[in-house]
Amino acid sequence: MRWATRIELDPAAARLLDLYLPVLRPAPADRPRVSAHLAQSLDGRIATTSGCSQWLSGEEDLVHAHRMRALSDAVLVGAGTVEADDPRLTVRLVPGPNPVRVVIDAGGRLEAGHKLFGDGAARTLVLHAADVPPPPATDQVEPVAVPRRPCGTLDPHQALRQLRARGIRRIFVEGGGVTVSKLIQAGAVDRLQVAIAPVLLGSGRPVLCLPEIDHLDQAIRPPVRHFIMGADILVECCLDLLPRNAGGHPG
Repeated sequence: MRWATRIELDPAAARLLDLYLPVLRPAPADRPRVSAHLAQSLDGRIATTSGCSQWLSGEEDLVHAHRMRALSDAVLVGAGTVEADDPRLTVRLVPGPNPVRVVIDAGGRLEAGHKLFGDGAARTLVLHAADVPPPPATDQVEPVAVPRRPCGTLDPHQALRQLRARGIRRIFVEGGGVTVSKLIQAGAVDRLQVAIAPVLLGSGRPVLCLPEIDHLDQAIRPPVRHFIMGADILVECCLDLLPRNAGGHPG
């Protein structure tokens, strides 16, 4: 723990402070603070080969995810997660405001019928490539043009600057694995939370996909914290505490 209070707290309250206070740290002036969350099986899978992932982790981790939504200004997912799960990305299991929904849809492939485009629960920002036509703007949906990198994907740092300019200070990334992997590779994730469920899938989609390494000394080894979530174990990787040259993270 790196905090202190003048009052005596019961263990449950102290645990909540220990878990959630880092989320509330001030954001840099040029980008939001980014926390990412994934749930995986014991054998490192986040979904079956067909894409089924609901629900891999247990109820306590789901409540945790809703707390993270309530504490964040925005929740971000990739287009694949929207297509697979059609999520609402709202706060329902705990008290708190709904965050802005942010969807990365570089090529504009998503249909307008998904819940987060028309349920009226919160504003939705659609990050699309600057070289493709934007999706229709409505009173609920705002297109945000982002330049591509030479590899063809959206520039994550430009995307985060666009979001920070709109007053978003804290982002909670809920998936999928491809989106989280790209953000980690770009050094854009401050905290990575992985909920490990006592389940064996045997096959399926991997939790992360990062560039190959030849030696273990090239692996990213962040400081970690552990929390029990019912039958699950939540491992929080403190990527923001890595030196600038460790694992490519800018600090």
